[in-house]
Amino acid sequence: MLRRDFIRKTAATGAFTAFGALALESCIETKGKQITILHTNDVHSHILPFAKDHQEYADLGGIARRASLIEKVRNENKNTLLFDAGDIFQGTPFFNFFGGEVEFKLMSKLGYNASTLGNHDFDNGIEGLDKQLPNATFDFVISNYNFKNTVLDGKTKPFQIYTLDGVKIGVFGLGIELNGLVTPSLYKETEYLNPIEISQEMVEILKNREHCDIIICLSHLGYYYKSNPDKISDLNLAKQTKNIDLIIGGHTHTFLPKPTLVKNLDDKNVLVNQVGKWGINVGRIDFYLDSFKNISANGTQIILN
Repeated sequence: MLRRDFIRKTAATGAFTAFGALALESCIETKGKQITILHTNDVHSHILPFAKDHQEYADLGGIARRASLIEKVRNENKNTLLFDAGDIFQGTPFFNFFGGEVEFKLMSKLGYNASTLGNHDFDNGIEGLDKQLPNATFDFVISNYNFKNTVLDGKTKPFQIYTLDGVKIGVFGLGIELNGLVTPSLYKETEYLNPIEISQEMVEILKNREHCDIIICLSHLGYYYKSNPDKISDLNLAKQTKNIDLIIGGHTHTFLPKPTLVKNLDDKNVLVNQVGKWGINVGRIDFYLDSFKNISANGTQIILN
């Protein structure tokens, strides 16, 4: 697909801020199957667009615009998945008054496939989160929280596999350590497990047992911590693991103009992306697989205006 055609087709709904050809394995001239990934993070209950006189984000965002964009992309490519990287809750009166019901119902109508959990998704306590789960028709994937002794036991998944056009996409989720961010009485006996170790376990299952062609991590670990570079983050996760193709991040509200390329333990490229906060942007990653299932990818950020 030519760059100018791609931009022309998408610009009708949102404005591109960046475009990049991101080869995961090698430059592939013949592009066969296309898998499109749309994603959000840290929406924080922002249902409506920002006011037209807002100092920083005038007339940006809004779930209606997001719905229009998602519909348009799905019409272009039926092999599209939609994910969120957590912190769905907390930030507007919609959450204060309805406790997450509105957010989950609207995400369900938009056809989200899966989300991981952020620290603010516990702001009404683990019972409050559990109460809203019936309003969500999408999966919650979280691999490194052990909910064994809580009301969420058995209600989330460590991973999920989606098959589109014969392509298997394995998705797992990682949450940030809640201790220090969330009052313990809100998350109760939830046990935090090391994200690097859990990632290796998930990848072993998804790659070697389930034979997934693409592996995606939904992460609420944060993009990178300049003041503490050794802290587990998306960039460090990419460097210290194998066989993850894409990390969709959240928590640090990082606006990336395009996905970051990171070398993993096998010296192969990993895409790391995050699209800021408050539903202002939607991320888009297009994976292309040739007849040998070699992968190349394009990454963009779309502003909802």
